Amino acid sequence: MTDFKRLFFSLPGIMLCLSLGGAVLVVPHALSSPDHTVSASMFGVCTLAWVVLLWRNRLKGGTSVGIETASDLAWKKLRRNRASMLGMGVVLLLGYVAVLAPFLAPHDPLAMDWGAISQSATGQHWLGTDDLGRDIFSRALFGTRVALGIGLLAVILNSIIGTGLGLVAGYYGGVIDNLIMRAIEFWNSIPFILMAIALMAALGSGIGNLILVVSLTGIMEFARIIRGDVLLVREADYVSAARVMGVSDRQIMIRHILPNCIAPIIVLGTLRIGETILTVAGLSFLGLGIQPPTPSLGSMLSNG
Repeated sequence: MTDFKRLFFSLPGIMLCLSLGGAVLVVPHALSSPDHTVSASMFGVCTLAWVVLLWRNRLKGGTSVGIETASDLAWKKLRRNRASMLGMGVVLLLGYVAVLAPFLAPHDPLAMDWGAISQSATGQHWLGTDDLGRDIFSRALFGTRVALGIGLLAVILNSIIGTGLGLVAGYYGGVIDNLIMRAIEFWNSIPFILMAIALMAALGSGIGNLILVVSLTGIMEFARIIRGDVLLVREADYVSAARVMGVSDRQIMIRHILPNCIAPIIVLGTLRIGETILTVAGLSFLGLGIQPPTPSLGSMLSNG
């Protein structure tokens, strides 16, 4: 009984229970529309990941080997920090809410009800309605989904571009390093809002262009951090041995240097997701981001 309580009240156990409860909402309507099908597929992948994690932890708990990897030590250290566990739980909960938005929303976020314009919170509309009679709670769910999706995609693109530039600059050094870093510094010296206005005016509105614009703003952070790590790693003995063996520069950077720079990329990427979401909301607040009628947290704040 004690082991069951420990399993149930652990973070994987709680998220697994939420996943099983969400399956009740997903399965009956999984094939009703393409949006529901995509959401159900993402939900299935997340649920499968938690099941595998929970099963892996249970198997390790039943063995007597006693060998702990670096990931095991990191997870134990994380579990001791209650604030970190609470924050992780909130982030995971928001992620599940974003994935299950089509199943959790009580109303269509785009449906207008001219008989319920600017109403306060009621039993039918939990957070009220906006100036067009649209349900605010449903639009907030879909707005969270759009914000998290754009934040993840923009950070992935941002990290790929910044990591590539920092890797090349740090490995070759000299003139190439100066050209890349000075060009990035010049790019980041332009005020973000002015650059965003110019790029959105040139490229046009749209989620794809918004992701591109936002992803190009944080290249400097990734490039600087990765460049600093590469300057240290490239002098290691195994890198020198690879050069002597005739390994190409591309293989050295990808196989020997990049794996040793993954940790700062992950840390900076997680920090950039929150900043990117705020940036997208700010652009939408100014009318430069996600265009109506697509739900957006920034445009909802502007209308309110």
